[in-house]
Amino acid sequence: MSKTDTAQLAVAIGRIIAKQRQAKNLTQEQIAEILGIGSEAVSRIERGAVMPTIPRLVELADLFQCNVSDLLTAVSPRPSDQAQYLDGLLAPLGESDRTMIVNMVERLATRLVRQ
Repeated sequence: MSKTDTAQLAVAIGRIIAKQRQAKNLTQEQIAEILGIGSEAVSRIERGAVMPTIPRLVELADLFQCNVSDLLTAVSPRPSDQAQYLDGLLAPLGESDRTMIVNMVERLATRLVRQ
């Protein structure tokens, strides 16, 4: 993996961590206190300036009450991971909303394949 790819991955993972933190209504300072690190360290992770270690990802997943894979699949370029991420987004929706979104994605994918 090139340095550019690694940097882009760090930024993408940082965004997911920030999104999870905000969904739990936690501040960077609260996360820092729970993890026993400085709030600047949390900020650097969320900005993608630092790639979190695997143990740190495990701690964050525990804190956000999600799987470590939830922090990674949203940013993975692998179609199977992306499908798993979409599954998580669709799961809480009602059947008619899921059907609408699947139809939209199908139309968009068909159009993009033609180009």
